[in-house]
Order: sequence, then C-alpha cells, then structure tokens
Amino acid sequence: MDNVITIKNISKIYKQGEIEVKALNNVSCDFSKGEFTAIVGPSGSGKTTFLNILGGLDSPSSGKVFIENTDITGLKSGKLIDFRLYNIGFIFQAYNLIPVLTAKENTEFIMLLQGADKEYRNKRTKELLEEVGLGDLINRRPTQLSGGQQQRVAVARALASKPKFILADEPTANLDSKSTSHLLDIMAKLNEEEGTTFIFSTHDQRVIDKARRVITLEDGKIVKDVIVK
Repeated sequence: MDNVITIKNISKIYKQGEIEVKALNNVSCDFSKGEFTAIVGPSGSGKTTFLNILGGLDSPSSGKVFIENTDITGLKSGKLIDFRLYNIGFIFQAYNLIPVLTAKENTEFIMLLQGADKEYRNKRTKELLEEVGLGDLINRRPTQLSGGQQQRVAVARALASKPKFILADEPTANLDSKSTSHLLDIMAKLNEEEGTTFIFSTHDQRVIDKARRVITLEDGKIVKDVIVK
C-alpha cells in the first residue's frame, strides 16, 4: 500500500531546568492506509510524545511529519487546527471531555465544528452512543458518568466525524475486559469497513493482541517493528 503517513527523523527534546531529556531520538517510520497499529514500550519510552507529534498536538525539535503529502510540522496554527478537525480523531487517556456538555453534546462537538447539519449529528450521535452502550445516558454530563463511561464517550466522539486517522493514547486504560473487547470490536469494524487508520499507544495486551502491527519504543527509539497479522 502507499504510505499515508511518513515520519522523518523526528526528535523531541524537553528541558527540565538545565537538563535536556530526549523523549524521541531520530525516529523515522511510515504508515499505510488502514493500519491497526499498536505503539508499545515502557513508561517514558516516548509513546505519548510520538502520538502527540503525529497528531500535530506537539511540535518536534527536529524532523518532519507528512500526512497525505501535507507537511503538518510546517503548517501555521490555524491551518493545522483545520487539518486536525477534518482528518484526525483523538482518544485521550484523560478523556478530555467538556465538563458542561452532556454525553450527546460532547460526542457531536466535532461534527458541530465541521458544520454538519443537526439531523445528521443527532442520528450519528445516537447510533454511536448506543453502540458503546450509553444509549440511555446521553443527557448525563461527565461528572455523572463513571471513568469507563467517560472513556466510551471519548471513543464515540473520536469516531463521530469518521476521520481518516484515529490516534488513541491508552484508550482502554479505564475499561473493564467486556467494555474493552466491545470497543476494540467497534474500532476494528470501522477500520475494516471504512479504511480508517488506527494508531494506539498502549500497555494493554488486549489492544496489542488485536493489532496487526506492533512498534516498540525504548528510550525514544524504535527498537522493533513487526507485522503480526
């Protein structure tokens, strides 16, 4: 397959006082359309930094990221925001739900920003929240939901606008086995039927077992890259 994401010589250095910490060290790799890939490695290996730079949430100290031939590291802030809005869905370990919005409103928020009409937003939101098992909780705010329920809303929100790429940072960290299995099935179905590319940062063996490619990071470097299915 043709590469849709190319990462070239990415390094990221954080300064802690006078000490420099190299979170990523000259990382290069490619991703093809429709991948279902797990990024693994010990805490501090650079997994979250890798995803954040890949999604344009953080800037590299050096190197470039190309997504469908667009150099996102060279985009100005406004154009980068627009690119993310129409191409990338994010699932965060900390949920990042908007506290004053209901589950329904959080799920449809990206579609609202995209200008989707109300009828479509309502239909898509209802379908997704039912699919993640929250059909009867659509009017609850995050504080009225458990951690696992909030994560399911976050997953529904990421899927809502049918992005080409979904980047998920420890998406199953707060879910039980049944919820994890169900959500992975939903994401695998979207991956297979619509060609959505999924890239996970994870410690969860259940996610790793579902992945078709596993990239291992250690000390900010790729030490293993294996196609497993």
